[in-house]
Amino acid sequence: MGGSETWIPVIEELNAKEDGELVAAVLAGQRDAFSLLVRKHQRGLLRLAIKFTRDLAAAEDVAQEAFLKAFERLRSLEGQCSFRSWLYQIAVNTAKNKLRGRREGQVDCEKVILAVAPTAEISLRREVIARELRAEVDRLPFRQRTALVLRVYENLSFKEIAEIMECPYDTAKANFRHALMKLKDVVGDRGDLRTVSWGTDELIQNQVMVEVDA
Repeated sequence: MGGSETWIPVIEELNAKEDGELVAAVLAGQRDAFSLLVRKHQRGLLRLAIKFTRDLAAAEDVAQEAFLKAFERLRSLEGQCSFRSWLYQIAVNTAKNKLRGRREGQVDCEKVILAVAPTAEISLRREVIARELRAEVDRLPFRQRTALVLRVYENLSFKEIAEIMECPYDTAKANFRHALMKLKDVVGDRGDLRTVSWGTDELIQNQVMVEVDA
């Protein structure tokens, strides 16, 4: 009974800690602290993985493998970046390896919705452009797609994206811009199509143009 009473405050204390403190706790021998890191980040990591794999089972494999690698390599983190950026870096590289050799054209931009008037003519054009956008995202180079996913879906700063992609800040921003411009080319000058949304995230506004923060 005494052991159980001691255990509950320990868990509550770990729950309140930041990532850096949890990492330190794991390295100090409190392995259960890693379970809290998993709990904190598993949803975001799975969401990230599925943007690359477009398959739930494959995304779960990527997330599980990324957490396993993170646990095994935790001592190599050494404060070089945040735990989340480091974990996402592992996940992106794992997804890249999983996708290697797969046939291009399997990525599906789920829930692409064009916010336009609900007429039959525009609905048809909406579907045509949605297919064109899906095909264009399929063709994006991996690094451009990575920058796009991290910026749009994860709302990460370019500093964080650069850490995850292991590249300079300006390179991360350039990859994002190039991806947007390629998608803009798909929509072109269709002035009645104002907004493109992926799920709840507005990817591109005013004919696929967004303001990129400095």
